[in-house]
Amino acid sequence: METLLVYPLRHIAATEALAIVYLPGVLVVATVWGLWLGVTTSIVSALAFDFVYTPPVWRFETKDWRDWLGLSMYLMVAGVASSVAQLARARALEAIERRRETDAVAELTRLILGADDVRAVLPEASDRIAHAMQLKYASIELDAVPPREDRIQLPLRPGALVVPADLPDRVMGRLRDGVVPGLATVLRAGSSLQASRAGLQALLTQQAALRRVAELVAHGVAPAELAAAVAAEAAELFNADASRVLHREGPSTVTVVAEYSRKPGTESMLGKRVTPSGGVTELVLRGSRPARKDSYEGSSGPLADLARAEGIQASVGAPITVDGRVWGVLVALWGRTGPPPAGTEHALAQFTELVATAIANTESRAELTASRARLVFAADEARRSIERDLHDSVQQRLVSLGLELRVAEALVPEELGELRSRLSDTAAGLSGAFEDLQRIVRGIHPAILSQGGLGSAIKALARRCPVPVAVRCGPNRRLPGYVEVAAYFVVSEALANSVKHADASAIDVELDIIAIGSGTDGSAQGEVLSVTVHDDGAGGADPRQGSGLASVRDRVEALGGTLSLTSPAGRGTSLSVKLPVGGRDRQGAEAEWPFGGT
Repeated sequence: METLLVYPLRHIAATEALAIVYLPGVLVVATVWGLWLGVTTSIVSALAFDFVYTPPVWRFETKDWRDWLGLSMYLMVAGVASSVAQLARARALEAIERRRETDAVAELTRLILGADDVRAVLPEASDRIAHAMQLKYASIELDAVPPREDRIQLPLRPGALVVPADLPDRVMGRLRDGVVPGLATVLRAGSSLQASRAGLQALLTQQAALRRVAELVAHGVAPAELAAAVAAEAAELFNADASRVLHREGPSTVTVVAEYSRKPGTESMLGKRVTPSGGVTELVLRGSRPARKDSYEGSSGPLADLARAEGIQASVGAPITVDGRVWGVLVALWGRTGPPPAGTEHALAQFTELVATAIANTESRAELTASRARLVFAADEARRSIERDLHDSVQQRLVSLGLELRVAEALVPEELGELRSRLSDTAAGLSGAFEDLQRIVRGIHPAILSQGGLGSAIKALARRCPVPVAVRCGPNRRLPGYVEVAAYFVVSEALANSVKHADASAIDVELDIIAIGSGTDGSAQGEVLSVTVHDDGAGGADPRQGSGLASVRDRVEALGGTLSLTSPAGRGTSLSVKLPVGGRDRQGAEAEWPFGGT
């Protein structure tokens, strides 16, 4: 084609110019198809030029040095073009391979860093490496792999990349230099990120559990309910099969105050006192620090026997420290084979440090409630003592003096009329003072409350009230003294307010005993006395504007009760009080603390 292209120009163009036409062909062939085909094209081009254009034409003559020079030029162009093209192709191929390696590492980075579990995505990551590097197979192993002759392990630290052993040196070099360093960095970053994510999730879970415990404390739940919540949260937080909160009663005794178990039918230990020997509790109490027990084989003692009976294989415990003393122990127990994860006891200790604050707050609240109840009881006892002293001494003396004055009046002669009149006036004044004293005594502590009970005392109040009062009483039975006294003063204060401030024309008083909760056998777990006083007066009562209702609220809340007041303007006033029946002794002096003590 080149010869036909330049043949018409052979008469008008110089011979050297015609020779240049063959150079692009040599250059293109050498560049595209390589050196040997370029050399062949150079020789053919030189022969064609010599045969057609170099005199004598139409025959070969190679005696002239210029023919050899032309051939040498063609060969040199072919060699240079082939070398440059080969180098360019190598660079291009290398660039493509580098891009593939970079893309593969980028895909692995997105895959591994975006996974919650690095191990779960390793098979897919291995397949992507094999596809990108055109390998028969590839496997990323984080654990130790036994060596084999047909495969090579490229260290990743941690783990290794396992590839076939018969790979070309060029591919092996690409793996070592381009893939392995990036993959090792991504695996380390993924493992660190997974650990950080797991730690953050554990922290969030722990904070959520503590928030739920704090909400219970804020709502003022019973100590037993708080302890049960702590046991349940600990079991859920550490994926334990069971958990217990044990209160330290003495140097060699603990009491189970709360427990939680995932196994149905497990015998309850709630409220039982045991010796902590043989269990993790003994280790915690002995050292006042977290401890673990990975196996109960060979251990002896009540808690060790209990653990084996329940199928418990391992346990961890942490002290609950309140006000600088070891209050008790929080124990998590596992029935599965194998020890708990490393560091579980320290994580449990961090949880108990915050739980101890909640327990201390609840304990302080219970002690405050008990002390308030004792103050109310002491005041009632003082009232009862004053009433008894006035009744037994002062009133009796006033009665005796009144009788003596009447006797003296009868002995005075008729001619001493003025003396008789003075004695009569003195006796009448003494009788009035006696009646005033009786009213004061009834206000301090009505004797009828001790003699006839709450129903009779309320009915007596209703009879003395200037406004008609309708009284409805529930079951007619005696209640603890502190409950009857509190209910009596509630009704007394409500009646006084209705008469003095509400301008009521009718008042309703209702007493009833309500059962609360139920046990497994359907029996009631507790009772409350419900006291309701309603009038049809002006309404608008505000306990913040008077000391009477405020003192009633203090008395009710000190006994663990509740008071609610509804008093819309012009629609009357309704006072409702709930007082717990039981939970204290007969006088109400002590409040039982479920964690031991009072």
